[in-house]
Amino acid sequence: MIIKILAEGGAMKPGPALSQKLGPVGININEVIKKVNEATKNFNGLKVPVELDVDAATKAFEVKVFSPPVSELLKSELKITKGSGIQKKMQVANASIEQIISVAKTKLGNLLANDLKAAVKAVVGTCVSLGVLIENKSAVEVAQEVEAGKYDKEIESEKTETSPEKRKELDDYFAKTNAAQQKILKLETAAKAAEEEKKAETATAKPVAVTPAKK
Repeated sequence: MIIKILAEGGAMKPGPALSQKLGPVGININEVIKKVNEATKNFNGLKVPVELDVDAATKAFEVKVFSPPVSELLKSELKITKGSGIQKKMQVANASIEQIISVAKTKLGNLLANDLKAAVKAVVGTCVSLGVLIENKSAVEVAQEVEAGKYDKEIESEKTETSPEKRKELDDYFAKTNAAQQKILKLETAAKAAEEEKKAETATAKPVAVTPAKK
């Protein structure tokens, strides 16, 4: 019997969801937690897919660990806690192509990709949904550049180290981008608040119909 779990790397804890999955099988939950945490300790702070291969007769089990989802690896690589909920308006990080290649190499064995370039494309696609810039550009634009071969040299050499000079340039660009984003968001929030206040005032000012008293 195979039981699939998404565990917190090195820090899985007991809970209702885990009990619901393991309770009917009759295996020791504390023993499962201990073994899973040991097997995933190198993925500290990441959500890690885990499979438990359980022998229903003996209650013995084996733990199989898969690499974390691309989104989790990207968040760890870029040191962000979550993606953007409004990707068209807010970007949450600025990655180098080297960082993208690094994540792609980690996931290559688990992706439906024939080679590293295909894996890079998949990682860039995840950057689109997370709201992550790449090389000071939108991930959509970079996806087109990868397809056109602009980064073939870096991919073929499996370059994963970003120079300090480049890192500073990317960080400076993102700092300016983020400041502009925050300014726009602040203006939009203020405009929305003013609109809501105007609606409330209009509703309060409406005359209340009074039914004449019967004689």
